[in-house]
Amino acid sequence: MLSRRSLMTAAAVAVLAWGAVGPAQAQETIKMGALATLEGAFAVLGQDSMRGVKLALQQHNYMAGGKKIELIEGSSDASPDSAIRAAKKLVEQDKVDVLVGPLSGSEGLAIKDYAKEHLGTSFVNGTSAAQDTTLRDPAPNFFRFTTDGAQWQAGLGEYAFKNKGYKKVVTVAEDYSFPYTQVLGFMNDFCRLGGHVVDKFWVPIGNKDYSSIVYSIPSDVDAIYVALGGADAVNFLTQYEQAGGDKPMIGGSITVDQTVLGTKGKKRDYLIGTPSAGPIADNWDNPEWKKFVKAYQDAFPDGFPSPSLFAHGYYISTLAVLESLDAVKGDLSNDQAKLREYMSTHEFDTPTGKVHLDQNRQAVADIFLTEVAANDKGQLFNKVVKIIPQVNQTLGMDRDKFLAMGPVSRDNPSCP
Repeated sequence: MLSRRSLMTAAAVAVLAWGAVGPAQAQETIKMGALATLEGAFAVLGQDSMRGVKLALQQHNYMAGGKKIELIEGSSDASPDSAIRAAKKLVEQDKVDVLVGPLSGSEGLAIKDYAKEHLGTSFVNGTSAAQDTTLRDPAPNFFRFTTDGAQWQAGLGEYAFKNKGYKKVVTVAEDYSFPYTQVLGFMNDFCRLGGHVVDKFWVPIGNKDYSSIVYSIPSDVDAIYVALGGADAVNFLTQYEQAGGDKPMIGGSITVDQTVLGTKGKKRDYLIGTPSAGPIADNWDNPEWKKFVKAYQDAFPDGFPSPSLFAHGYYISTLAVLESLDAVKGDLSNDQAKLREYMSTHEFDTPTGKVHLDQNRQAVADIFLTEVAANDKGQLFNKVVKIIPQVNQTLGMDRDKFLAMGPVSRDNPSCP
């Protein structure tokens, strides 16, 4: 017969054993971190990103896999250091199970490396679109259900060369990984067909004075390819117009996004007719897209006339997480093995068509070739010209040949 002390010890061991196992098995809440640029030049982009996250969660009643989803927001300023600080807080202090984000390109490269050190957390990209976040040395627990910046430009170089007749252009873009990726996506077809990029102007994020660039643009170019976002895009476009500039524009995806076109108090009528390409088109005549736009407008009457690509991207990323959690019944055991296995092969319908992941957990999806137009209220929007179906990360090229081109940079590619 056991002594009283032995019984108490056995009971204590049982309690401790249950405490180590029981709560983990009976976890009723899943913590989701959402990291976006709520500071700096891209703050307006980050605000719409959070709308995308919240819309997906609202539509799922903040539940997935039979468990409550607790949302914890993180803020950065588009710099890698700020993204890492925010991620550390979310992962190491707040103990999030899944982190959705970041927004900007170089942030994504930094978070990819951080993810490798925290294999117990799943990282799902927001809209960060630098190519090498997934193309080279990917993290096993980092998933990108949104396409990258080069994929976003699929078809644009050919359209500018063949349909618009542009043969010589200069580029104006921010000096970091995402615009490098966008410029590659445009130049891939433009240069192959015989186009020339005679100069590239690179500026830091948050640049306010574009006068030296405006007056350095050669008079004999056919158009200006612009890959600037948020306040940077508004500042350049305003200063170029004020200086009497009249060269037609070719738009990077975020330059003609609603975060720029929807800005109040700025006249940019000269943007009408500007070709671009990206993951969305404002007037796409598709029931699922229209349903998404209406849901966004109803949920956020203070938002943009149409959801930005940032709202769209964060919505898709959050949706992918919620559907995957439902499929595995919220099982996060064994370093989330079931969740990650499911996400890796998850093919699903989105407001802009089907999405599936490649071997590097990178999205393959439809891309929209667009032109800027104005509606009867004078609001600018991107109208559909053509849909390029299921664009992969190597833009249809053989993977080895694409990788042999080398990492994108200020100078790669080049076709002067």
